[in-house]
Amino acid sequence: MKLIVAIVQDEDAGRLVSALMDKGFGVTKLATTGGFLRAGNTTLISGVEDDKLDEALSIIEKICKSREQITASTTPMSGGAGGVYVPYPIRVTVGGATVFVLEVSQFLKV
Repeated sequence: MKLIVAIVQDEDAGRLVSALMDKGFGVTKLATTGGFLRAGNTTLISGVEDDKLDEALSIIEKICKSREQITASTTPMSGGAGGVYVPYPIRVTVGGATVFVLEVSQFLKV
């Protein structure tokens, strides 16, 4: 048995949970916060049988596509401390999924 830990963007989480559950995978959803854009993300955990691992990973890959987003970045306008910061738009890649697959030595439902 394997434990999948998938960190996905909030925008993808609902569709991913539905798609996994439609295929019979149990999923636990945890609300988490990302560090880069300080945007909300979701961590999903799911125990899967070894022979179902590829199917679950395929669903995650299908739903969680990377995409570009425009966000504001700030740079100092003058070189001194306490300088003026001017926001300007930059493109960043968001989405996709960070997935960890762990070996499970024992599974209990109590």
